[in-house]
Amino acid sequence: MKNLLIALLYVLCIACGGNKNIAQNTPKTNTVQNTTSDKKTDTIIAQQKDNTQKIIAPIEEKAPEIEEQIISQPKAPVTKKPKTVLTPLNHQSWNTLLVKHVAKDGTVNYKGFKQDRTALRSYLKALEQNIPAQTATKAQKLAYWMNVYNAFTIKLIIDNYPIKSIKDIKDPWDLRFFKLGKKWYTLNDIEHRILRKMKDPRIHFGINCASFSCPPLLNKAFTAQNVDKELEKLTISFINDTKRNTITPKKIEISKIFSWFGKDFKKEGTLIDFLNKYSKISINNTAKKNFKAYDWTLNE
Repeated sequence: MKNLLIALLYVLCIACGGNKNIAQNTPKTNTVQNTTSDKKTDTIIAQQKDNTQKIIAPIEEKAPEIEEQIISQPKAPVTKKPKTVLTPLNHQSWNTLLVKHVAKDGTVNYKGFKQDRTALRSYLKALEQNIPAQTATKAQKLAYWMNVYNAFTIKLIIDNYPIKSIKDIKDPWDLRFFKLGKKWYTLNDIEHRILRKMKDPRIHFGINCASFSCPPLLNKAFTAQNVDKELEKLTISFINDTKRNTITPKKIEISKIFSWFGKDFKKEGTLIDFLNKYSKISINNTAKKNFKAYDWTLNE
């Protein structure tokens, strides 16, 4: 029994000693591991800082140089855009067609115009794309719009040819059949809303309505250079044309043009005052006045 107690005490002593050693050894192991881990972490952070400094340092050093280069660059000179110069339309192609197909007395060869339809279309396209600018001179505008009226009247006739009179076409002057720029026009638009507003009554002798009693179609194109001179010649020619006007000192039998557009001819006096500016026969202020019947037969 005594020996058994001694053995139990021995076992208990050994067990207590082992636990103590385990308790003492365990913290030491953790401390070592933590210490090692902390050292590694410190090393990584130090390396990252070092790498960051290596990356940032060159940028910080060169930034001032880049800034200096930008500042020192000379400013590019400011160039002004050239002003747009609007060149008036050259009416030479229309002139060629008129010389070829219109006689000196104003008789028109519409069959010839039909054969030259391609050239006419080309000129009409040029008119469409070259409306005079607001800054254009009055002469440039007069020439352009009178050529427009005459050229598109020719187009209207040959599109409906053969006919005996322009009046065979339904509402010929109110037909919106051609376009200039982005707008569609009628012949009445050109005559009443554009040309007449220019306040030059001579335009009535420059535009042609494709009829015998109309002023003869000029066999040349109007240009800014010739428009005033040609209108003057046409006015003198028409007023003194005995087929269209009969003038004596005491009695006049004149074209209905002077009735339809009477206001245009009275801007600077009476109708007789206007006629006397161009008539070779002096008309008395008290002369009797009548208007001739208008012949709408096609002028061919």
